[in-house]
Amino acid sequence: MILKSKSWFVICSGIVCFSAYGDILPLKEQIEKAYEMCSGISDSMSDLKTMAGINTAVTAVGTVAGGVALGTGIAKTQVDKDAEKLEKELQDEINKLKQLAVTQTRIDIIPDITPEDLKMADDDKTASNQTSSDKTSGNSAIDAKKAELEKLTKKSKLLGDIRTGTMATSAATGVTGAIIAATNRVKGGLKQRVDNCIKSVDDLSRSFAQARIDGEDPEILAYAEGIIHECNGWKNVSLSKINDRSTGAAVSSGVGAAMAVTGTVTSAVANTDKIREDNTEAGKKKEKDLNTVSNVMAGGATVASGVATVFNATQISAIKSAVNVAEKCEGAFK
Repeated sequence: MILKSKSWFVICSGIVCFSAYGDILPLKEQIEKAYEMCSGISDSMSDLKTMAGINTAVTAVGTVAGGVALGTGIAKTQVDKDAEKLEKELQDEINKLKQLAVTQTRIDIIPDITPEDLKMADDDKTASNQTSSDKTSGNSAIDAKKAELEKLTKKSKLLGDIRTGTMATSAATGVTGAIIAATNRVKGGLKQRVDNCIKSVDDLSRSFAQARIDGEDPEILAYAEGIIHECNGWKNVSLSKINDRSTGAAVSSGVGAAMAVTGTVTSAVANTDKIREDNTEAGKKKEKDLNTVSNVMAGGATVASGVATVFNATQISAIKSAVNVAEKCEGAFK
């Protein structure tokens, strides 16, 4: 019977076998070669894990910042609605006073007051006092509404500034996250090292089989068998998963950054005095539209940043699996 492989064969006749070495190295030499090919990979994998962890923290900050921006924007919208309602009420009060002033002026200039009108003066005194009291009360109500409107205006301005600032933070973390994710990949050099390790362990398996036939020292055989067992774990590691998650994180962070930048700009513009103080219908509509866009962008940036965080977290999991295999493989040589 003849057993053949790519580089060696064994001829068996009865119970006696004869072997021939092709390009297979003796067991000890192959162990040294495998050690050379498999060493140091864990350090590179650990660097990937560290950067993925950093990026997870960065995108998490971006998610929080985007959430704060969205919450602040929603609160600002409600404040603006309250201010608009109060402004309308205030204008109604002012219009009433103006109408009252016009009416009183017209009465004052009516000529030819009759004796009956003079006779009724005393009866109207109480009514006049009441009118004066109502006028004072009306002015006080207007002053109170003006004070409340001023408070709401300042609060709206502050919320707008907070939204702009947190959106800027979200944009910055999105850009940083996209850069880290795009570079935190298993590149050609590292992948080649893993492939070389796998090949050297396959060669070690063949040397191991030959050494058993040749009656190699059992202690050396056990040592080689342990290396083969641990380093074969590389065959169950998908390095492409690490890169796929890197791509996902980079794309999500990039989208989040773009939306956050747009939101930052629109929020800043919406909160300028020029826009806020334009009380024309067109001006008010423009301010509302800008605030709406800012809130939508804040929501989109938050979601995108959250997705990037998930990709980073799952990338860490994939890297951890690879690091675990690398450490066990390298540990088997000790």
